[in-house]
Amino acid sequence: MTAPGAASEPGLVTSPDAAREPVLELDDLRVSYRTSVGTVDAVRGVTLAVAKGEVVAVVGESGSGKSTLAHAVIGLLAENGRIDGGRVRLTGQELTGLGEKPLRAIRGRRIGLIPQDPAIALNPVKKIGAQVAEVLRTHRLADRRRARLDAVELLAKAGLPDPALRAEQYPHMLSGGMRQRVLIAIAIAGRPELLIADEPTSALDVTVQRQILDHLETLTRESGTSMLLITHDLGVAADRADRLVVMQGGQIVEQGPVEQVLSQPGQAYTRTLISSAPGLRADASPIAPAPDPAAAAIAEVSHLVKEFRLPRVQGKRGVLRAVDDVSFTIGRGETLALVGESASGKSTTARLLLRLDRPTGGRVFFDGADVTTSGGREWRELRRRVQVIYQNPYASLDPRFSVEEVITEPLRAFSVGSPAQQRERAGQLVDRVALPASVLARKPVELSGGQRQRVAIARALALSPDLVVCDEPVSALDVSVQAKVLDLLAELQREAGLSYLFISHDLAVVRQLAHRVGVMRAGRLIELRPTEELFHHPGDDYTARLLASIAGRRRTPRNHPTTVPTSHT
Repeated sequence: MTAPGAASEPGLVTSPDAAREPVLELDDLRVSYRTSVGTVDAVRGVTLAVAKGEVVAVVGESGSGKSTLAHAVIGLLAENGRIDGGRVRLTGQELTGLGEKPLRAIRGRRIGLIPQDPAIALNPVKKIGAQVAEVLRTHRLADRRRARLDAVELLAKAGLPDPALRAEQYPHMLSGGMRQRVLIAIAIAGRPELLIADEPTSALDVTVQRQILDHLETLTRESGTSMLLITHDLGVAADRADRLVVMQGGQIVEQGPVEQVLSQPGQAYTRTLISSAPGLRADASPIAPAPDPAAAAIAEVSHLVKEFRLPRVQGKRGVLRAVDDVSFTIGRGETLALVGESASGKSTTARLLLRLDRPTGGRVFFDGADVTTSGGREWRELRRRVQVIYQNPYASLDPRFSVEEVITEPLRAFSVGSPAQQRERAGQLVDRVALPASVLARKPVELSGGQRQRVAIARALALSPDLVVCDEPVSALDVSVQAKVLDLLAELQREAGLSYLFISHDLAVVRQLAHRVGVMRAGRLIELRPTEELFHHPGDDYTARLLASIAGRRRTPRNHPTTVPTSHT
């Protein structure tokens, strides 16, 4: 690695004890997409290799070309995508230019793919076992009867509990973590030489993420399978990879052994990514201002309970207690974070505070008034003073509206200002969230994920609320965009004295923004403490396990003898 700004000259560096041929080789690979506005170069001259048993992580922001790179390897580019030049080789066999039929013989058999979203990747009307068995039958690795039995074994190998039972279930009956294990079972069914894992755990809780990655690491180590790991999470890459490849604008700007790149990054872009990754910081100082301890609470929940009736089974109907005797306050200008695994009750608690659902028991207070059963004008006033920022801005923004219409919708709903004043307010808000005025005329689909989330924040601020509930607002964003959104939330809190209820499964993010953290498990609030106190001295074993699962803290060498390709940057 040379000084920052030096020209990139792809090459191949071989470790002294590594004489094996790489499993995957990319040589000057170039990929483009044909669009209505012309040709877009997505991958521009990428050269890298992955040795047997090696894990290579490809990191970079959205649009850097990392997923296109993976899809080009396996021949799954979109219809408007094409390989313009370069070579792709798998254990010496040329894949570039192969037709669909020979590629189908390679997919699933020699190259396994673990996609990001199991809800999309799995067939919703086909049982789990049948979907795993399909790989075995397609590649003639087992007959129909043997494939059914082997599918159960593969589900067990992928770490799925009660595999025989799960094989007879449909995808919607499983949790996100379970569905991801099904995708792993499908990917390893053909005993491939190479696994491509495209953001395999980005939507999972930290503890489930760690379990999945631990299991995947064990499987690849035992079988000697190589892995190309596509991720925007540098913490995951730091924990799991032997080598790190950093992409920007379709090119490799830096690559090398993980510890070398993280400790001595040679490019400014790499340094920006590292500084934006909360899990890689040894001690993250809070970016939010401290609230006034003497200020009265803006919101309070007291002994909240929420129960849901379960379907009738054998004549009996059970009850699920999703929220169990939860109490807390949120001060003016304070950020209170609720953390925990999926089904811990944190989002249900937020819905009860927002009065989007009625509690089975307990009380909800806002600005000193009991709003537990309020309706009519009181409920409408609460809607005005409490706003929400959701996890997925694309799903929460009306695709038919322009950005201006999205932001002014709350103003129209509450008859605030004339149309001219509403348009002026929209312009002020996009400026406040650091977006150009030109976005007002665009549709949400035309914006990046980070831009859409800024629009969602602008809409939440339109009515000048006192409390904003942030439900996983940055979990789907790249680390650099995530850092900018968190900085923006802290800045808005400083300027307007906003209070936040911040729902997240990412404790590294929570540490940056929250003043206090409540840990939820199975519907109960098991501890509620100042942020730094909780991080340094967790009071519960469950909290300690959550903290131990933060990606980026492991950083232990995997010690594979490998052929190490690199770009001298």
